[in-house]
Amino acid sequence: MSRARAGGRGPRELRPVGLRTGYLRRTPGSVLISCGHTRVLAAVDVEEGVPGWLRGRRRGWLTAEYGMLPLSSGERIRRDRAGVPGRTTEIQRLIGRSLRAAVDLRRLGENTVRVDCDVIEADGGTRTAAVTGAFVALALAFDRMLRRGDLRETPLVRQIAAVSVGIVDGEVRLDLDYSEDSRAAVDLNVVQDSDGRFIEVQGSAEGRPFARRTLDRMLDAAGEGISSLLIRQREALAGIALPDGI
Repeated sequence: MSRARAGGRGPRELRPVGLRTGYLRRTPGSVLISCGHTRVLAAVDVEEGVPGWLRGRRRGWLTAEYGMLPLSSGERIRRDRAGVPGRTTEIQRLIGRSLRAAVDLRRLGENTVRVDCDVIEADGGTRTAAVTGAFVALALAFDRMLRRGDLRETPLVRQIAAVSVGIVDGEVRLDLDYSEDSRAAVDLNVVQDSDGRFIEVQGSAEGRPFARRTLDRMLDAAGEGISSLLIRQREALAGIALPDGI
């Protein structure tokens, strides 16, 4: 039997989304994104130089780091003292790949963009919230660099956002909170651009295999959610000029 969702939202309804821009004063771009009770701070830093394997190639690099603050979850999380855990590495790579898909690295020059995504409070969907918020932080950072004359043109070439979707209590549900994610029979994390093209699809069945038609229904729901998130991003960026087509 299907349980009612927290807040009374429908199966294909997002949690309330907030995007508070300029959350940090000393970075060119920062955003505090909230998706229900999940809150992630995304902040951008730009430094001269690129990794050794990119030197002399007249292009930049973008990398991401992700972490959960010790009291962001129900039980205290120990700080990473002896290296980055495997789950964290996987999430960092997802965020980095997704953001690089939104950027023309040749327009950066030989500079490195670092995006830090820190989970302040976790209630499911932290990696997808990080991707969605980090895009806004990037757009803000590039806008500031353009106004300062550090860039000739924005490196942004497409808009991206991400959301989770799963099968919970036998139905497709969008934007899972922790209580749903922890008992989902299938769960996916989906990243798309504003043309509906896929950048990343991560998913697995927790028990029984699932049919292709189920996957199609989940991707349809994810696409609806991402369309709404793209609108929220553009609203948050209303004060800056975005390239045509984004």
